[in-house]
Amino acid sequence: MNDLNWRKSSRSGSGASECVELAIGESTTYIRDTKDRDGGTLRVNHPSWTAFLTRIKSGHLDR
Repeated sequence: MNDLNWRKSSRSGSGASECVELAIGESTTYIRDTKDRDGGTLRVNHPSWTAFLTRIKSGHLDR
C-alpha cells in the first residue's frame, strides 16, 4: 500500500479531530485516519464504495 496516492478528504479541516484520507486502487478504495496512518486501513470494493456515497448524497443513509 506504500505506492498508493493518498489524499485528505476535502471535509477534513486543518485542526479537525475527524480527518480521513482516501486512496483509489485498481479495484479497492482504501480509507484511513489521517492522525493514525499506521492504525489500520479500511478496504472497500469500488461498487460498495460508490453505493455508500450515493446513499449519503441522496440523504437515504439509515441511522
